[in-house]
Amino acid sequence: MRRILAVLLTAGITGVTALSGCASSDSGSATPTAPATSPSTVVSPTSSASAAAPAVVPESLRFVAATVDGQSFDAATLAGKPAVLWFWAAWCPTCRAAADDVAAVGRDYSGRVAVVGVAGLNSGATPMKRFVADTGIGGFPSLADDDGKIWQRFGVSTQEYYVLIDATGKVVYSGPLTSEQLRSKVKTLAGG
Repeated sequence: MRRILAVLLTAGITGVTALSGCASSDSGSATPTAPATSPSTVVSPTSSASAAAPAVVPESLRFVAATVDGQSFDAATLAGKPAVLWFWAAWCPTCRAAADDVAAVGRDYSGRVAVVGVAGLNSGATPMKRFVADTGIGGFPSLADDDGKIWQRFGVSTQEYYVLIDATGKVVYSGPLTSEQLRSKVKTLAGG
């Protein structure tokens, strides 16, 4: 029954998004949608992140996914530092237009704020890889989430959407952002 509901939800999200086109760049209000952030213990992360994850990982960061290039990514490696999750679709022209700005934010805040792309909405493996290569966003991991599990986890229903997570694992912003708004919020997230 759960699997049927998950499939129906994913199909509904895909259908609504396909009908509505790409998300607008209008400012959204902060609407935390991730699960509660009660801490839990993680044995060890499975990714090849340079810094080991802390022993306590908030609920929001308790997931593992494959990257677009087939590597394993454990979100526990993000624990203890601010992060930006950027939800995109390979077929979305708005996402393609935002890619340079997101890549620049990733470079400018490297070591202070983690940036992670989350591709989905029936993008397909080959188009996801092409999007990463064509747009120059290979400087940070992009997760292949065509089944929508991470999108559902954070309550995301449209592409070109951001979820900002503080160092404690709390979602502090969820919604669309312009380039200027993204930079402003990431600057605050990084501590000025």
